[in-house]
Amino acid sequence: MKMGIVGLPNVGKSTLFNAITSAGAESANYPFCTIEPNVGVVAVPDHRLDYLSTMSKSKKIVHTAMEFYDIAGLVKGASKGEGLGNKFLSHIREVSAIVHVVRCFEDENVSHVEGILDPIRDIEIIELELILSDLEMLLKRRDRLAKTSRGDKSQSSEYELVSRIVENLEQEKPVRQMEFTDEEDKLVRTLNLITAKPILYAANINEEDLDTIDTNPHINRIKEYAARDGSEVISICGKIEAEISELDKEEKQMYLEESGINEPGLDKLIRASYKLLGLISFLTTGPEESRAWTIKNGTKAPQAAGKIHSDIERGFIRAEIVAFDVLEQVGSMIAAKEKGLLRLEGKEYVIKDGDVVLFRFNV
Repeated sequence: MKMGIVGLPNVGKSTLFNAITSAGAESANYPFCTIEPNVGVVAVPDHRLDYLSTMSKSKKIVHTAMEFYDIAGLVKGASKGEGLGNKFLSHIREVSAIVHVVRCFEDENVSHVEGILDPIRDIEIIELELILSDLEMLLKRRDRLAKTSRGDKSQSSEYELVSRIVENLEQEKPVRQMEFTDEEDKLVRTLNLITAKPILYAANINEEDLDTIDTNPHINRIKEYAARDGSEVISICGKIEAEISELDKEEKQMYLEESGINEPGLDKLIRASYKLLGLISFLTTGPEESRAWTIKNGTKAPQAAGKIHSDIERGFIRAEIVAFDVLEQVGSMIAAKEKGLLRLEGKEYVIKDGDVVLFRFNV
């Protein structure tokens, strides 16, 4: 799970990155202060693990993890090498999804690379550079395929697909807005196109705007823009998140309550990222550890078992499962079994988020 944080310079990318990873990435009021992508690995918050650990008297808790890449601010002409250009566009190709930080705050002390605040213009600048980068790469691929596809049916179909994508990109339509057959989709995935990646827009607002999020005109415009391809939008105050990240657990909770914030931005960001990528977590627990495992929604029991170890998938017999909410109500696996709430599921069972699982296998 790799998320790339992108946006224009001075929109709050590194501030947000610092807040969610506490990694201390450099942050400054001038463009291009991020020279290489900072990488932060963060534990995915999951209160269910705390309960399971207490219940099982686990020696340790193992959270699932998410990687965030803080990628340098892009500007007009990045696809042609302006600013720090293609070097950073190549970093974006390596991530699973994009967190596009959009500036929705006024601050005379923080310069805006375009002079005035306009979130949609800012989004379109970045979007166009990503489109142009994909277009440049595909034009070269199309030229090669034009020479090699004669008489080769597989390359001929790839040439047709690439040509269709090129036509759409030339009309400034990102790949994620296109429709493909299952076979075409497999090929598109191998192309590693930036504009095929799902996007989560993070509207960075001022502290005083927290009470008016629902009526904030900047955020509403971003939501309308994002609705075109089903992208997600969250609002976040980078400044507050940076302050929260420096507090311990008790101080953090007090700060959130005093500020009227329901949850830290990290929780909001990760939950939205999970939804964007179609991810869920199942749980395992015992004396040694309580642990969360991340899988794609729709994964069947044997493949979920394979996340733990390939031998468990290979020798899968059955899964003993109880939903976390049910387990929390009855208090223990033994109680769940006694009340007939522990289910035995086979190879066709699709794992649900929050399933507490014990896999039985034989190799």
